[in-house]
Amino acid sequence: MKAAGSGSLGDTMRAVRDSAAIPALVDLALKNPVGFGYVIALGELAVGIGTLLGLLGRLAALGGALISLSLWLTVSWASTPYYYGNDLAYLMAWLPLVLAGTPMFSLDAALRSRRRRGAGDYL
Repeated sequence: MKAAGSGSLGDTMRAVRDSAAIPALVDLALKNPVGFGYVIALGELAVGIGTLLGLLGRLAALGGALISLSLWLTVSWASTPYYYGNDLAYLMAWLPLVLAGTPMFSLDAALRSRRRRGAGDYL
């Protein structure tokens, strides 16, 4: 998590900038590479925890899809052949959860069931 130096996040972003599909995204991240690194790390943690617990499943999956999309358009874009870049596969893997949510065995399902039972008491 350094802005410059061997193996730093800043150097990695500078290395992929010219081969990215949208270099402006990399330029935006290069304004504060350390802050960007922390935001991505916290975002990935939130996505992982939300998905594992099934809490706000669609929102968590959308976050995961957006992270995968941004990484595909920047870091993995120059992978040849394209299917060697794993971020595209991760993006496609998030889409079923974005569309269907976490309908079973999740906190979302438990909360939904609890709300239905509570609403039935008043009818």
